[in-house]
Amino acid sequence: MQLRIICAIILGLFAPITARAADPTLPAQETIQVFGVKIAYYELGQGPTLVLVHGYGSSAKGDWGQVMLPLAKHHHVIAPDLLGFGNSAKPLIAYGVQTWVDVLGEFLREKNISDFTMMGESLGGWIAADYSIEALQGTSPGGTDLALPKPSRLVLSDAAGRLATMEALRPQELDPILSLAHEKYLLTKIFHDPARHSDQALQQGMAWSMANDNGWAMMSFAVNSPAPGEAVDGRLGAITIPTLVVWGQYDGLLPLADGRFYAAGIPRGKLVVVPNAGHAPMIEQPAGFLAALAGFL
Repeated sequence: MQLRIICAIILGLFAPITARAADPTLPAQETIQVFGVKIAYYELGQGPTLVLVHGYGSSAKGDWGQVMLPLAKHHHVIAPDLLGFGNSAKPLIAYGVQTWVDVLGEFLREKNISDFTMMGESLGGWIAADYSIEALQGTSPGGTDLALPKPSRLVLSDAAGRLATMEALRPQELDPILSLAHEKYLLTKIFHDPARHSDQALQQGMAWSMANDNGWAMMSFAVNSPAPGEAVDGRLGAITIPTLVVWGQYDGLLPLADGRFYAAGIPRGKLVVVPNAGHAPMIEQPAGFLAALAGFL
């Protein structure tokens, strides 16, 4: 229960802040039918394919808006809105990590994508890690036609999914109630820059939270007990592809120790720390985030 609630909190607040920071020159989103429902996505650039997976309660533009265009200078970038968020369909279903893994796999099959680097942020990092574990192990609930397309490289940024961290969090972080006081508290945990803790940022965040319709997916995920095997503990050894772990130096929600945990548990994992960044280095320090990726990509 705690594991899902903290992910809902992490980006339930994070989404409005990132949305305002997004680059307005991005191309229009496209849509595709996946399992009979609409998935909205950005597709831009040419070169090796890079699939971007956003965090909980956010969207592709919200999390990746400042770095999509620079990445598209040398890559074919595909960034979907996860089911339940952004401009994708929001069916009234029970959501879990496996839900997003399965829908992401079907999306990539529909797009005929088979050679790609996957990059996930926060809960998106957890989804990307679980996806990679399943894809590389060749596990599938059906036949070969439902096998997950295998990534060739993986980037995890401030990724959720470590059970010990979630269980150790204090009640303030686990409180899912929307209030000014709680959002102010979380702003200080998410962003290192004090300017991002301002009253204006708080007011804008509250207004976004009141107006968006992501609530069902967030609460559904938050209140359901984690399915067996969703946490990454004890399973990271299955990620045998080159993996870059990127972490904000001052992440106040998912500590830098979790970045070391991921890098140590993945056989070909490497940790790079983005200075002067909190939980969202691609938003707070986009130049530093891109510099961290440069040698790897």
